[in-house]
Amino acid sequence: MLEGPKVSQSELAKRFGVSQPQICRIIKNKERILSEWHRSGDPERKRKREGKDAALEATLLHWVEGARAADLPAGGPLLQLNAKRLTEALGRPEPQPSGGWRARFGARHNLAFKKPPAEKGDAEQPTAEHWAGAVLPGLLHAYAPSEIYVCGETGVLVPAGSPGEAESAGDRLTLLLCANADGSEKAPLRAVGESSRPRCLCGVNLGQMPWSYRASSMAGVTAPLFAEWLREFDEGMRQRGKSVLLLLAKHEAHPYLQLSNVRMVFVPPATALDRGIASDLKGHYRRRLLRWLSAERGVGQPTLLDALHVLAQAWGDVRPGLIASCFRAAGFRPDAEAPALTLAPGLLGREQLMDKELEHDRELADGDKGTAQDEDTGEPCPSEREVWASLATLRRYLECRATSPDLFQAFYELEDVVHMVSAS
Repeated sequence: MLEGPKVSQSELAKRFGVSQPQICRIIKNKERILSEWHRSGDPERKRKREGKDAALEATLLHWVEGARAADLPAGGPLLQLNAKRLTEALGRPEPQPSGGWRARFGARHNLAFKKPPAEKGDAEQPTAEHWAGAVLPGLLHAYAPSEIYVCGETGVLVPAGSPGEAESAGDRLTLLLCANADGSEKAPLRAVGESSRPRCLCGVNLGQMPWSYRASSMAGVTAPLFAEWLREFDEGMRQRGKSVLLLLAKHEAHPYLQLSNVRMVFVPPATALDRGIASDLKGHYRRRLLRWLSAERGVGQPTLLDALHVLAQAWGDVRPGLIASCFRAAGFRPDAEAPALTLAPGLLGREQLMDKELEHDRELADGDKGTAQDEDTGEPCPSEREVWASLATLRRYLECRATSPDLFQAFYELEDVVHMVSAS
């Protein structure tokens, strides 16, 4: 219109509903406005929006353009990782780049963050040679250790329940374990049993427990149960603004899903990342279960609910260092010294030492049962059975009224303190 027949600025202002000075400024800055419009690459864009840090955005845009020109991966998660590292290196106080920041950055510079070509084969299980030579190096380059998660399954047994309980002797539970590569985060346990409505779970506020329970035939993880867990895991990452990588073994019960914030990658059969983690969990579970049985609780054998709490405590006992060592042994930290994969024998030896300590604790408990009283005046000292009964009442109150799973961490610590006092 500015290049056509001459039209007065007043007439243009009336036609577009703006002021005459605004038309004057547009004509004066015509060359600059057209240059920026062509450079943006988005003909539908009407407003010029810039980020808070122009230097940071220019550096990231230069990196994206260079990576794409060299046919290197430059997806959204990798962009966020580089932005995070750059802000830390520059000492900027800005918050960590989120998924919303990534979307706005892409809109400002007309960038579409599609999945890189390497992700097309995620649904297939790679060979060990292809995994070590091509897939693993790309994953290590695209994701930080805190953004790489492994998911696996393991089975445990629940001791025989007391008469009248809904659980049968030696019930089996399948546990779904998930943790990230540096051990800084462990997802809450998902347990799968056979009983669809266990009597011991009646009245429990299941949504606020540090674990979750589902039922299926043969107590196995089925494809629908695993898909449900995957969507919950993806939703949790979406709410936190994180894009993560999830490694798992290919199995008929592990369907491949296209998720918004979780990229699934199947690993070769020999890459048993979760094996050492599961072995350590079982060692802690066995130790705590023996300690539970040796204490004078006066309630018979543990129920399914008791076992779930013991498993949650055992999951908390798995150290971040052990999880990180399992990833290093599988090649996820090639710069670090990879320990030998001899976790199972080592754990068995440690369990034997723990068993001796537990037998000693049991002898002490049998010898001191109900005899501790104040020799002078005042209230008598409660027996161990009374203390454990009080803790059971407190736990039941939390099971019914808790507003956060984090409350049970404080309760578990209190239980450990009581056991240490009673065993001393």
